[in-house]
Amino acid sequence: FEVRNDVGYGGMRWITVGPAGQPGTSIVLHPPAAGPGITDDERRTIVEMMAKGSYAVILLATADLDGTFERVQASGAEVVQEPTEQPYGVRDCAVRDPAGSLIRIQELR
Repeated sequence: FEVRNDVGYGGMRWITVGPAGQPGTSIVLHPPAAGPGITDDERRTIVEMMAKGSYAVILLATADLDGTFERVQASGAEVVQEPTEQPYGVRDCAVRDPAGSLIRIQELR
């Protein structure tokens, strides 16, 4: 992905990324539970759920899982699961972004 926009405002920051050469596809990344109406207890619950992978998951797919995993790992991402053949017929890996979101990367077949 390439960074398309990096915005900071009032102590908050969000980044827009997307695949190179595909300007119509973007993902906006922002801190979890950043809304002004969320209480501290709710924020803690969200962070706990994210750590378990039950709040939000980003699922990406690639034709080169091993190469993608190597690049993501080299970038410093927290590795949750190395590339693995799952019993349900999918080969994937999992990493965590700096905000704690679980990102699964699946091999296209």
